[in-house]
Amino acid sequence: MNALPRIAAWTLAIALVAMPVVAVINGWLGGAQWPMRHLSVTGEFRLVDENQVRNAVLPLVRQGFFAVDIEQARHRIAVLPWVEDAHVRKRWPDRLDVTLTEYRPVAHWGEGRLLAESGALFMAPDVALPRLPRFDGPEVRATEVQSFHGLARPMFLGMGLQVSRVQLSARGGWQLTLSDGLEIEIGRNDSERRLARFARLLPKIRSSETRRLVRADLRYTNGFALVWEDASQAPEAIDMKSEKGNA
Repeated sequence: MNALPRIAAWTLAIALVAMPVVAVINGWLGGAQWPMRHLSVTGEFRLVDENQVRNAVLPLVRQGFFAVDIEQARHRIAVLPWVEDAHVRKRWPDRLDVTLTEYRPVAHWGEGRLLAESGALFMAPDVALPRLPRFDGPEVRATEVQSFHGLARPMFLGMGLQVSRVQLSARGGWQLTLSDGLEIEIGRNDSERRLARFARLLPKIRSSETRRLVRADLRYTNGFALVWEDASQAPEAIDMKSEKGNA
């Protein structure tokens, strides 16, 4: 008969000890005794708004050191515009360190999204960005599109031209648009070699004609077809056999 009172007494004693711990962990108590006095936010902040980061975690910080939920703080920061990744840690006795990584956009992707340097696709609010190329293609091949742009870009820099658009079709065919409006249909076979061959000949092609070149089709084994600004004329075929000495 004495067992029941003893159990009740032990239960009450444990509850009295545990309740303050639970209260501190949940922020009900301890905000004043163990306050978070320092919030350190580090990152490049080219596009991320530092004030937004601070405002996202301040409600958690006010609950005191023990009550700050690290994962919740990380999530609040990770969903902010332009944040690619965030790391959060507590440092005794009163410090919260936040380190974040920004998305670095390298191109517009389709409608309304951007492609990051890391290969991630993300949504972002409208801000003034440097002129970026436009990429289109299957999402799972985003890094491949990025790599092809990196391959093609140097081929035309010497002519003062940029690759302003790269498109990859569902069937694997490549198409480029240069900054002067020239569209280049490359196809899916031997694309790197065909593009390099065309780029080598492009200065000569342009210098031999006063009209503006608007389209080049490289999907031929021994040459390519050209379309000039005068649309009334049929495409001009260039036979690579006769150009081998210059290629």
